[in-house]
Amino acid sequence: MTISQKVKLIMEESSWVRKMFETASQLKVEYGEENIFDFTLGNPVEEPPPGFKEALKEFALNPIPGMHRYMPNSGYAETRRFIAQQLSQDTGLPFTEDHIVMTIGAAGGMNIALKALIDQGDEVIVPSPYFVEFQFYIDNHGGVMRLVDTREDFSIDLEAIERTITEKTKVVLINSPNNPTGVVYSEDLIRDLADLLRAKSRKRRNPIYLLADEAYKTIIYDGFPLPNILEIYKPSISVNSYSKSLGVPGERVGYVAVNPSFPEVEEVMGALVFLNRTLGYINAPALMQRLIPLAGENHVGPKEYQEKRDLLYQALIEYGYSVVKPQGAFYMFPQSPIEDDLAFVSDLQQSFRILTVPGRGFGKKGYFRISYCVDMEVIEQALPSFAEAAKKYGLH
Repeated sequence: MTISQKVKLIMEESSWVRKMFETASQLKVEYGEENIFDFTLGNPVEEPPPGFKEALKEFALNPIPGMHRYMPNSGYAETRRFIAQQLSQDTGLPFTEDHIVMTIGAAGGMNIALKALIDQGDEVIVPSPYFVEFQFYIDNHGGVMRLVDTREDFSIDLEAIERTITEKTKVVLINSPNNPTGVVYSEDLIRDLADLLRAKSRKRRNPIYLLADEAYKTIIYDGFPLPNILEIYKPSISVNSYSKSLGVPGERVGYVAVNPSFPEVEEVMGALVFLNRTLGYINAPALMQRLIPLAGENHVGPKEYQEKRDLLYQALIEYGYSVVKPQGAFYMFPQSPIEDDLAFVSDLQQSFRILTVPGRGFGKKGYFRISYCVDMEVIEQALPSFAEAAKKYGLH
């Protein structure tokens, strides 16, 4: 065997999202792209906002000497200062550039954060369903993932988390707005979670950290408030990405923010900056970092996504599917009409040319994920096929 046994097993059990995405590519070649309804990958079709494009044009026409050279391991000070000012406005906390590390997207941020916090064998609690890459990030740094079921509406089950906490628990990792469900955890729920973690941390040498993946925090619907985790719990770290907010997922630019009111913030920040270098990420690309302050607060708004959510959600409910209405992000997680979600997803693909991802790929069998960050026409054209599938499986 030329590769490690562990990697071989991981590859065999690797992301269902990518598997279905690769299947979609093959079917598009076979049947024509216009005949395939691909809802597999969270790869937004929305273009970056005008402010981003104008900033990119400005740098192309008026380049700054040395603009493509190496930068500090934490990222450009002006970019981190811009982000710190935004976070200070949002949270009321005294953020400075010294509390921010620029990263290679949210993935780079999650990896340096987990590496900084966990030792071999430390446990990380993750509510399920969850973004499947979390298990690999945790394993990368010797941690053990402990999955905890959520409630029927996919909100956090505090009692289940309390039962799962052990002496080895080091981190609770949450993702809100959530991939794959689109659920946003309420402020009351986050405050209750913070109270629980404070109580469980009192007799410990180190606190239980709250690590939040907030890559979709600018995509919230119906005015639903997104609680400020950094404001609510001191031992907290937020990981963010501009992939969705600026519509530039291929540019891989994100950041990690550490709560400035946490007493050990300097030690944590020092570890993050060190790991950004030694893990080989060396923070986000130079040009993308320089663009962020110039693009300002010009984000891809939720309006277009909300229109798509509303159309798809109303149709699926009418057809008889059981769906929790998303409050953010651009994912929907309906219940499969049959217990075997893989069989249903396979039939959607083979009989109706609809490509989705089985719920088991997110730790939740019996469901399937629809990523609706596609053109509106794709949703409109797919609806009759979703209706036909509902009839086939006896939904009303």
